[in-house]
Parts: sequence; C-alpha cells; structure tokens
Amino acid sequence: MTVTVLRAIASYVPGTAEYNAEKAERFSIAPGFIDDKLGIARVSRMAPGEDTGDLCERAFAALEKRTGLDRHAVDCIVVVTQNPHGGGLPHTSALLHGRLGLVESCASFDLSLGCSGYVYGLSVMGSFMRANGCARGLLFTADPYSKIIDADDRDTVLLFGDGASVTLLETAPDDADGWRPARFRFMTRGADGDALCVRDGRLTMKGRQVFNFSATAVPPLISAMLADAGVALEDVDRFLFHQGSKYIVDTLRQRMKLPEHKVPLKLYDQGNTVSSSIPLMLQDALDDAELWRIVLAGFGVGLSAASCLLERPC
Repeated sequence: MTVTVLRAIASYVPGTAEYNAEKAERFSIAPGFIDDKLGIARVSRMAPGEDTGDLCERAFAALEKRTGLDRHAVDCIVVVTQNPHGGGLPHTSALLHGRLGLVESCASFDLSLGCSGYVYGLSVMGSFMRANGCARGLLFTADPYSKIIDADDRDTVLLFGDGASVTLLETAPDDADGWRPARFRFMTRGADGDALCVRDGRLTMKGRQVFNFSATAVPPLISAMLADAGVALEDVDRFLFHQGSKYIVDTLRQRMKLPEHKVPLKLYDQGNTVSSSIPLMLQDALDDAELWRIVLAGFGVGLSAASCLLERPC
C-alpha cells in the first residue's frame, strides 16, 4: 500500500504592498478595526508586469533552492487558481510546465477553486498520483485577486493579498516517514455562491453572508472529519484555518474552544491570499518536531469548505 507524503513547501509573497492605515480615512474606518477585526496591516500586490504564472515560478525557485529538486523527475503539476495567467488559455499549469522545462510525460492541469482549494488539491492530486503511478508531483496555489479587485470597494481592497505556494508531494510506502493526509471532508453551498463572485470583471463580496457560512459550517465539518478519523479534538496539535480575517479565525477558535496557541494567524503583512493562505502557514509547521497532527480547513468562495487531517508516524 502507498500513501501521499508532503515533503516540502515553499512560497512567494511579492514585496510590493498597499498599507491599510493609509486607506483608513478614505473609507471612514473606525479606530481599531484594522488591527482587531481585519488583522491586516498591509496587502501584498504583484508588481507591474507580474501575473499568476510568475508568482508560481518564483515559488518554485524557492522550493528548488531549498530541496535541490530535480525538475526532470516531476511527474505531474497542478495549479489551484481562479485567476489564471493571462486570459486563462492555455491553462496556467501548461504555461508553467513550459517555463520550468519539465518532461513531456509530466501531467499538468488546473483546479478552479478558491479558499478551499489547497485542501481539495491535496486530495485530488494524491488520488491522481496513486492512480497513475506518479512518484512526484507539485501542487501550486496562486490566486492574485489584485487582478479583479475594485480599488474603491472597502470590503475587498483592504482584505485580499497576492501570493503563491508550491508543495512537493511524493508517493511512498505506507511506513514512510513524513506528513500525509489521513482524512478529508468537503461541503458546498452553491445556492449562496453569489456571496463572493465576480460581476462585470470586478470582485464583489457580501461579507456578513460569507462570515456566517464560515462560522456555522466549518466547526461541524471539522468535527465530522475527526470523528471519521477516530481522533479527538484535543489530540490535534495545530489548527490551520484559512486566513479570511482575524475576526473569522478568532470566531472559529472560540466556537470550537481551542487554545490560542494551537490556532496561528498569518495575515498581518500579506492579507488573505485565498488558496495560498493555508500552505503559507503549513510550510513552517512541517518542520516542527513537536507536532504530530494538524487540521487544515479552507472555506469561502463557492460557497465551499474543505477540511483535512494531516498526520505523521510516531
């Protein structure tokens, strides 16, 4: 029997940024709102001339430097994005395949998913790799919302930042060392999908509706996933929630009665990076020798939610 193992994660967050404090007066933002509710001091922005594929390519360069990966040994790549490179044709993963000089036998496809996309991507790619005899794959996330944000919309321009990640996955024997997905759970409330959507080329968001979905749907989804795995809530070492805002992460932590040290925040200097928010946190957790079980939970655009339990052998 074989399993999918996460070997390494690398990322790229553009150095260019917009500072929310500079927008406070323009949008009549109450004192404390940015720090206490959003938890975002600045939102990262692609530089002029950058696009989705460029973010992925820079994340790959960081992974290659860290791991010494032989790019000719990559069997498949997947890019999670709803804001693809250029006009979206060809698919971003094909463009990236060419730029990286990967072998022609390497499978390449995109997944059109947002905030839940990384968790979905782990499931889809792991199954694809095992079903097709792929030994090594790369899961990219890059969803630069700066391509669709209305600069005059305070509900989105203060929130979303650009970034990318790449996760190195390997198919390995069941007794291999390393982090592996142990259980997944998914849900969709497509009837409410217009709560976060694009109209006339610009992003629109009904913030209260998205918040209510996240606050009510995610805790039972995680509970059901852990019950499937036979793992108690208190036996999980870290909970990596999609970084929608400080307020929603704090709300989930409080509703699930989780210790603060188990629920990190990572949006202060970059904002909500959509499908990249979870791997941006996970890249630090993978090397923490004190962690044995990690819960991932992505939620938002769709409306969609996905949860996953990662474990490593004791």
